[in-house]
Amino acid sequence: MLRNKIYALCDIELLKQYNLSIKQYINQISNYNIVLLQYRDKINHLTIQKQNLQILKMYTNIKLIINDKIELLEYADGLHLGQEDIENLINIYGLKNKEFTIKFLKKKYPNKIFGLSTHNEMEILEANKLDLDYIGLGAYRDTNTKSIKNILGDNISYLAKISKHPVGAIGGVRLDDTIDNVTYNVIGSGLL
Repeated sequence: MLRNKIYALCDIELLKQYNLSIKQYINQISNYNIVLLQYRDKINHLTIQKQNLQILKMYTNIKLIINDKIELLEYADGLHLGQEDIENLINIYGLKNKEFTIKFLKKKYPNKIFGLSTHNEMEILEANKLDLDYIGLGAYRDTNTKSIKNILGDNISYLAKISKHPVGAIGGVRLDDTIDNVTYNVIGSGLL
C-alpha cells in the first residue's frame, strides 16, 4: 500500500516550545518529501507572520498554506479555514452561506488552494457541496499539542471515503501511518 503524502504543519507556538526558529524548522523538515506546508501563527503580529511566510517561500519549494489569515493570502499558495473561520468570512463579506463564500474566494483568488477543517459526517457532506481543493479531517488520535473533543480513530477511513475532496488526516498523525481513503498525513510535532 502506498503511504500517504506529508502535509507539514508549521505551528509557531510549537516551534517556540521546541526553541526552533523558522530557518531551523526548514532544516528539520528538509529530509521529508512534503507536498503542502501550513503556516499557523496565533501569537505574532501580522508583520512578523508576513516575514515568516517570506522566509518559508524563499527557502522551501513547497506549496505554502496560511491558516485562517485571509489578509496574508498574497504571501501563500492557499488558505486553510476552520469551521468558525468560514462563518466569520460569511459575516465580514455579507455573503449568504459557505458555498457562496468559497465561490467568492475562488473568484477573488483564482490560483489559490482552499481547504476546510471537518470533524464529522455532516461537515464532510456539507464540504462536498463546496469548490474546495481538500479537507482536513480529525482528530485521528489524541495529541498533547491541542485540546481535542472528538477522536475519530479507525472511523476516519470511513469518513474520508465519503469526501469528494482529497482528505488530510489531522491530529496525532504519525509519519508511518497509512490511513485508507486519506491523501495527506497532516503532521506537526511528529516532524520535530
